[in-house]
Amino acid sequence: MEPMRLRPMQPEDRSEVGELIYVSINYYYGVHGMPKRFTGGPGSTEVFFDVYESLDPGCGVVAVNERTGRLMGSCFFHPRPRHVTLGILNVHPNYFERGVARALVAHVIDYADRQGVAAIRLVQSALNLDSYSLYTRMGFVPRAAYQDMLLSVPRSGLGAKVPGADRVRPATPDDVAAMAALETEVSGITREKDYGYLIRNEAGIWDAWVLEEPDGAVEGFLFSVKHPAMSMLGPCVARTQAQAEALLARGLERFRGGGVVLVVPVECDELVAHLYRWAARNCELHFCQVRGPFQPFRGVSMPTYLPETG
Repeated sequence: MEPMRLRPMQPEDRSEVGELIYVSINYYYGVHGMPKRFTGGPGSTEVFFDVYESLDPGCGVVAVNERTGRLMGSCFFHPRPRHVTLGILNVHPNYFERGVARALVAHVIDYADRQGVAAIRLVQSALNLDSYSLYTRMGFVPRAAYQDMLLSVPRSGLGAKVPGADRVRPATPDDVAAMAALETEVSGITREKDYGYLIRNEAGIWDAWVLEEPDGAVEGFLFSVKHPAMSMLGPCVARTQAQAEALLARGLERFRGGGVVLVVPVECDELVAHLYRWAARNCELHFCQVRGPFQPFRGVSMPTYLPETG
């Protein structure tokens, strides 16, 4: 066993962390007979470092090989008022099954305990039974299931008239408080910092929408990311499936002529049926796993992986 130590992630780790994410995830999917998840080169996945360091400076940890100085693994975590999100965690294929992932997860659990935060949340691939076993052994409980759906949007658009789409408008900073209140009601968490960051869109890769009812109430919101590393809709929060569909119909316009991934709760049968009619196909399954207290979802909550939403 190579000697390992954990230390805080540093700015000079940016390129190596990006390469680690690129190599480890593509390797896992490749050996399991699935297409690569990243195709833009290791530089493209440096966006994860950039986004998470901007959102939560200093909230990254790396496992270092003390003999070589190279990174064995890395993990981001995201403290929020009601929970901590355990973010993207990667181990270099050379160090699979060496206890690296367990050490990184234990570091985040210890952090949450020291901060007095009872709930730790993550979204984890249901296809990776190794990580599933790791998380459940360490006290996480699967609380919701999602089907990842890949949709190719025609250049001409979907051509679908969706009720309520006319009430969807671009989000502004003035919407953040209402968005936070809605997500607290629907999901039991709040991420005001994330909403403000995405709406400001200093990186130029985000899009943000809200669904506003005639009385002025914000009843749903949707973000999306379009970047060489990832094209994805989410997070999306809405009270009803119909409201979520209206938001998705508007958000999909951004991806005309290309593909986009959506992560949809399996119980949202009406929403899933509409996505099938738009020619979406399933590409993976994920679980919402929670260590500590959990409020069952009281509406539609669609997660994303950039930024991670738990």
